[in-house]
Amino acid sequence: MTPSPPSVEQDQVPVQLRASRGRLSRWTGRAFFTLSGWRLVGEIPDVKRCLLIGAPHTSNWDFVLAMASILALNLKMRWLAKHTIFMPGVSWFFEWLGGIPTNRNEPNTIVDKVAGIAEREGGVVIAITPEGTRKKVVKWKTGFLRLAQTLDCPILMVGLSFSTKQVVIGELFTPTGDNDQDLVAIRRYYDQFDGKYPDQF
Repeated sequence: MTPSPPSVEQDQVPVQLRASRGRLSRWTGRAFFTLSGWRLVGEIPDVKRCLLIGAPHTSNWDFVLAMASILALNLKMRWLAKHTIFMPGVSWFFEWLGGIPTNRNEPNTIVDKVAGIAEREGGVVIAITPEGTRKKVVKWKTGFLRLAQTLDCPILMVGLSFSTKQVVIGELFTPTGDNDQDLVAIRRYYDQFDGKYPDQF
């Protein structure tokens, strides 16, 4: 008999990074993990704020897993996504979950907006996908590294493993200022994970 996956709880999140969502939303997130057989491993570190990156990003299921994790953990997280997904009828829900619509053609506006949120909210997790797309890319963009430096915060690396059905809250990474070397180190860390479509990572 296969043991059921451990429950996902807000105790995995420090108090200053917990949201004020109700029990129903937390139950919904936990129910997804229970019914799908996925596990969420690890704890959010006890820091004031951090920039969270999630990878590999190869399918729309990654977004579903991320939203379920936010609800189950009751995590106070703001996440950046293309403004085009914030369509009428669903934009309110995405924004309630912490979504920030962004236009990639206006990078300076994005940085200013996120810096303002981090300053205003104090304890907060800002999330971004380093690849910026579900398609295969040869080299990640360095925007997330510059953003972490602007916010003066570490980067929390979260990985998805579809072969083992795990969302893994991993290590904190502090940017050194050498973006090329930092990208090499971060990509090497993510070599242990596999997306739904590994050939796209």
